[in-house]
Amino acid sequence: MIEQGAFDFKRYQEAAARTGAPIATDHPIVYPTLGLVNEAGEVAGKVKKIFRDREGVISDADREALTLELGDVLWYLSELCTRLGIRLEDVAERNITKLADRVARGVLHGDGDQR
Repeated sequence: MIEQGAFDFKRYQEAAARTGAPIATDHPIVYPTLGLVNEAGEVAGKVKKIFRDREGVISDADREALTLELGDVLWYLSELCTRLGIRLEDVAERNITKLADRVARGVLHGDGDQR
């Protein structure tokens, strides 16, 4: 039995539908962005199972599977950079520069992009 005032998913869905709208997805960055997120999720899923099922023990088979998935991540990242007109080497260089700056300022740990 549902208590009075309990959350009503039917009403939520109707309210959410009033705030949504179709969004065009025919832009050239959509496919590589979705692929990147999907492949990163596959990497995360494999790592999760290493810890859930094998207490963090990484086998040679795990390394091989992760190598293949990380290759897919790299491919989609490269495609996204290409379609945005960004050089992959610039992404890597700027990331290392950003991290080195954070280390120098003692703010490597924490939250926020602008720390």
